[in-house]
Amino acid sequence: MDSLNDESSAAAPDRYCRDVEAYLCRKNDGHLIRIVGPAFEQVCGWATRGVPLSVVCRGIDRYFERYYAKGRRRRPVRVEFCEADVLDVFDEWRRAVGIAATTSDPAAADDEESSGRQGSLPAHLERVVARLTTLRASDDRSLDEVADAMVRELDAARAGARQLRGDGRQALLDRLRDLDRALLDAARAQLDTTTREALADEAARELEPFRDRLPRDAYERSLGASLDRLIRERRRLPVITYE
Repeated sequence: MDSLNDESSAAAPDRYCRDVEAYLCRKNDGHLIRIVGPAFEQVCGWATRGVPLSVVCRGIDRYFERYYAKGRRRRPVRVEFCEADVLDVFDEWRRAVGIAATTSDPAAADDEESSGRQGSLPAHLERVVARLTTLRASDDRSLDEVADAMVRELDAARAGARQLRGDGRQALLDRLRDLDRALLDAARAQLDTTTREALADEAARELEPFRDRLPRDAYERSLGASLDRLIRERRRLPVITYE
């Protein structure tokens, strides 16, 4: 994804729209489709809700991935077509950083009520093991020791996960949360100072629209969660926690 400054999400809506327009132009191979009229109001609505520009770009990317998968493109993509993907990515981002339950955004509350856990616990463990195995096959081998131990433990847990109930199931869920934290901490420890500071700055930019909307303690928690999300994204780490 092309790099854009997330400070735009806290800036004037017209600047935000122009930045989205510029990104969409690049995705459309230089074909410019102006964001005006209803499309301008739509994108301004994203800015008002505090959708970070990087989230908008990921949503646009997601739409283009599906569009390319259908075969040869026939016409340039308009921003209106991307809204569902943008809002889906925004919902994922909010949940990752703990925003959904702490803002007064009615749409956030609606999303909270309509979403649910995806997939069974055994299926979740299977996906995590597959992702960790892929991680071990990457060029960066710095997390091999941690990943190896987790694959062994999760593979063993997966066999009996379907039969777990009550305290036994809760104990496994607690363990998954601990493993997720341990994986993130190990990845964070491998980052050099420059990269760590750059990711912290990016996390702060993403959350800038929410700085005045959240209590200080909630903002600090979200800031930490945002940094965790960026580290996870950078290292392509699975989410081990099962909620």
